[in-house]
Amino acid sequence: MALRPETSSELLIDGKLVPGSRGTFEILNPATEEVIGSAADAGPDDLDAAIAAARRAFDETDWSRDHAFRAKCLRQLRDALLAHAEEFRTLTTEEVGAPAFLTSGPQFEGPVKDLAYFADLAENFEWTRDLGKAEPMGLPNVREIRYEGAGVVGAITPWNFPHQINFAKIGPALAAGCTVVLKPAPDTPWAAALVGKVIAEETDFPPGVVNVITSSDHEIGAKLVTDPRVDIVSFTGSTATGKKVMESAAGSLTKVFLELGGKSAFIVLDDADLKSACSMAAFNVVTHAGQGCAITTRLLVPREKYDEAIKATRDAMAGLQADDPSKPGTICGPLISAVQRDRVEGYIKLAQDEGGKIECGGGRPEGKDKGFFVEPTLISGLDNSARVAQEEIFGPVLVIIPHDGDDDAIRIANDSPYGLSGMVYGTDESRINKVINGVRTGTMGVNGGIWYAADVPFGGYKQSGIGREMGVAGFEEYLESKAVARPA
Repeated sequence: MALRPETSSELLIDGKLVPGSRGTFEILNPATEEVIGSAADAGPDDLDAAIAAARRAFDETDWSRDHAFRAKCLRQLRDALLAHAEEFRTLTTEEVGAPAFLTSGPQFEGPVKDLAYFADLAENFEWTRDLGKAEPMGLPNVREIRYEGAGVVGAITPWNFPHQINFAKIGPALAAGCTVVLKPAPDTPWAAALVGKVIAEETDFPPGVVNVITSSDHEIGAKLVTDPRVDIVSFTGSTATGKKVMESAAGSLTKVFLELGGKSAFIVLDDADLKSACSMAAFNVVTHAGQGCAITTRLLVPREKYDEAIKATRDAMAGLQADDPSKPGTICGPLISAVQRDRVEGYIKLAQDEGGKIECGGGRPEGKDKGFFVEPTLISGLDNSARVAQEEIFGPVLVIIPHDGDDDAIRIANDSPYGLSGMVYGTDESRINKVINGVRTGTMGVNGGIWYAADVPFGGYKQSGIGREMGVAGFEEYLESKAVARPA
């Protein structure tokens, strides 16, 4: 099939590709500001039909009990998507503004291949666990725990890494035996809708198991959260919105998984290779224009090396300028929208108002009259109490902060409402371990180590979320356990 739609993508509801009841809405290329197509614009009736289909597929079919069939369907989806890999790469660069090199990793190919991991879990998980004999109340019993899919999942996903987050939700949910209503961000509807097209036309997923609802209406997501037919809401996005999701879900006691914001610290110890550490910190924060919740956006360096670190980071950023994401070698592409660009520019101005110094960047790149570009920006002269050091910016903006030793670096790293990720650079293993153990965060890299993989649980402490995504822990988020006992 030809993957790219001629005019508009469609909704996937109950196994059928259908138009949106509200017509269509446009999709912009963030690098050029040009319209690249449109997506089906779903309304409340479309959402109602999708939830009803997911409910029927879970309650009235064998989907939740046929582990081998679920594994087969997940592998079919992986193979079908990889067969369209080049088309998806182009679409992802155009729709998301993601640098092309990332489509071989977390912007497409990586999470698609990870579907095999969840297929293996469906086949090999210990669905019934023997607890042996016991004598509660003096009566001998044999006991077991049975694990079952939790039901209908409402998956609400953002625009920054849409494929990675879409598959990190639907992969384990489907493997666990759940059915899904996927509601992607209005900025990146094709990343979900075209996966829905592949599911409908090239796999054996039964009708209603996967439903994809694209909409320009942000209230559609709110309706998904409050619908009592939904058993789990899996949301990735801002902490502010996550709090509203949790509040709304409380009305029906719907289980929520929340992967939220971050303001992660990159800690450089005084025995580290400073130039190498600062180069990595610069690379991290400009990758995909800093639009990642786990990106390290606070660089903590020894006070006695502060000026040296500023120069090393500034020099590294000079070679990582914002450019066309389809161009080979581009690391920093555009921001997703004019709204996001204005938000990032507002934070850069705020840093100056707070007394910060713009060491490099701070504006729009020369020659980029079109596209939502912001220069990679380094801010010095502020302490950790500054708003730009406390609030998630979601742009290629790095704040460099001095610390007075290992304990002080740990204190500064933890002085945040978030606890999603982090990095530590050093050579003394005991000091490195002290930092790892001291920083309250869900993931941590050492000297450039990469923790991201299908089998690694991802999530955060504090206001960075509730629960874990990926790995066995992420799979188990979509399960219920049932205790069974019989007289021995």
